Amino acid sequence: MYLVIDGKKISQEIKDELKEKAAAMKAQGEERCLAVIQVGSDPASTVYVNNKKKACTYIGINSLAYELPEETTEEELIGIIGELNERADVNGILVQLPLPKHINEERVLLAIAPEKDVDGFHPVNVGNLSIGRPGYVSCTPAGVIQLLKRSGIEIEGKECVVLGRSNIVGKPMAMLLLRENGTVTVCHSRTKNLKEITRRADILVVAIGKPKFVDESYVKEGAVVIDVGIHRNENNKLCGDVDFERVAPHTSAITPVPGGVGPMTIAMLMSNCMQ
Repeated sequence: MYLVIDGKKISQEIKDELKEKAAAMKAQGEERCLAVIQVGSDPASTVYVNNKKKACTYIGINSLAYELPEETTEEELIGIIGELNERADVNGILVQLPLPKHINEERVLLAIAPEKDVDGFHPVNVGNLSIGRPGYVSCTPAGVIQLLKRSGIEIEGKECVVLGRSNIVGKPMAMLLLRENGTVTVCHSRTKNLKEITRRADILVVAIGKPKFVDESYVKEGAVVIDVGIHRNENNKLCGDVDFERVAPHTSAITPVPGGVGPMTIAMLMSNCMQ
């Protein structure tokens, strides 16, 4: 029988731990504050921003919301980030992606001070991760590590395969698994003999953005499968990059979509804010 890893439950545990920590800090006169900037009114972004605000309220982190019109210029946005960098009462700055087409995402992310980059996207934080120095880590991969650890799944010495090489998930995921002493292979769209490689994995992390791409033919019997994907299928139901029904019986543990990796991203964002 396989374990369905409950991301909702684990993320709630983390948020409750952070809530206690925030209360203890408050008692000593210390507070945390997250500034969230959204440009335009993309419906998915609005949902994410509201969830972040709710999480801040729950834990006891102050939040500032900047809801800027679609036509905001890159200069105006960078100007606001500059002011927030200077503010001693703001600990974290988050710019909700994607940004409108006329704004250069890379320039905006570079404008955030690395010590306030709670998303872990700034090259300084990415560099710190790659050489094992402390810094903020991208929230989704950090959440995957917590899911594994809190489910009692050993990473050290295990053969780990990451399917996908994005800057937000694939690359930091590989580095975090390495940091936990896993033996890591990264696969991508140009990988040859893909199934041969994924079938070696004790831990398979799938983040390729293709609905139900991974079926049982990609998975070794008894592997742990982590599904980072999120899509809507033809019936408007949420599904992941992994065909859960077909893959689950062949695993020892698997994350569902929804309710697996998703809830962990905000929990880890809150954890970064508390740092």
